[in-house]
Amino acid sequence: MFFIGLMTDSFLRMTNEAKTGNNPIDVVISWVDGNDPDHQEKMHPFLDNRVREDIPGAHPTRFRSVNEIRYCVLSIFTFAPFVRKVFVVTDAQDPNLQDDIKQYFPERLQTLRVIDHKHVFKGYEHYLPTFSSRAIESMIWRIDGLSDRFIYFNDDSFLIRSTKVSDFFIQNRPVLRGGWLPSPWPRTLWAAFQTLIKKKLMGKKDFQPKPSYHLGQWLAAKKAGFRFRYFYFNHTPYSISKTTAQNFYDQDPRFFDGHLKHRFKNHKQINFISLLYHLELKNGNKYIRKPDVAYVNPTGRMEGYIDRKIELCMRDEKIKFLCVQSMDLCNKGDQDKVFNWLEDLFQKARGGTICKKIGTI
Repeated sequence: MFFIGLMTDSFLRMTNEAKTGNNPIDVVISWVDGNDPDHQEKMHPFLDNRVREDIPGAHPTRFRSVNEIRYCVLSIFTFAPFVRKVFVVTDAQDPNLQDDIKQYFPERLQTLRVIDHKHVFKGYEHYLPTFSSRAIESMIWRIDGLSDRFIYFNDDSFLIRSTKVSDFFIQNRPVLRGGWLPSPWPRTLWAAFQTLIKKKLMGKKDFQPKPSYHLGQWLAAKKAGFRFRYFYFNHTPYSISKTTAQNFYDQDPRFFDGHLKHRFKNHKQINFISLLYHLELKNGNKYIRKPDVAYVNPTGRMEGYIDRKIELCMRDEKIKFLCVQSMDLCNKGDQDKVFNWLEDLFQKARGGTICKKIGTI
């Protein structure tokens, strides 16, 4: 039986190597623990004596952590075994994942790297500290040793089913999950009208409209040369070509100064991942797929909302990805419900792997 296990291990390893070849796939995750007093103290000088809730990009829920990062990483090691390395990008913090990885995936312990903002902002350190996710996302491709093909996760995104390389890359090109929408001129007009009313009529000179997810992608589309439509993507893991980011940087390095100057997520900042997607589309990438994601936003929902979302994920086998936004706003019971369900998924997947190793499946 042991010999069968060794043969199976070798076969799985060779299969994964054949999929990635000499062109590996890494994962990058951005993470922050907003409960950390040191982080809060670092942010304080940039609030300009304003309440955080009054600054759209500084709202506490954007930074709070309930240890989602643990389940994000475990989901990757469980359901994407072809991933070579996982880089967690953070600001002088430690996600403390070593014990979990040592327990469940001891062979992957050396494949996790914690990367500080100072590393990816090299040459742009004067824009640190930054609390803008849009600024951070525009720098992650600069990690030393990062593979050209990589997948970007927010820490509130999880894999919930087995995935393969072609879910993320086909012919070495990123799979783009989303679809085309017409230019969002109603949203643009509303943001302009709202700003006019607040600043001119109500005297709120510091007012800023919220950094809209749609408008951030529309700004990216315009930057890439699109005028009448934009490619809208959902909250899934994002497949990225580092070469595409490097080429844009080489052609327009001055862009980053204007983009990085905002300490908090700002409505004037483009969504950089969206920019890379639009550049891919402009350069002939036709690998467009459905999102295959279950999006969960628990704020203000009716009782049973989490149960219904979990039931949907279990029923629809096409759903590979889960995003639970602002989980800190869930009550403890709903948080436990999501995490216990994920733990059960991981345990069953690990059990299946063990069975395969001893030849019973």
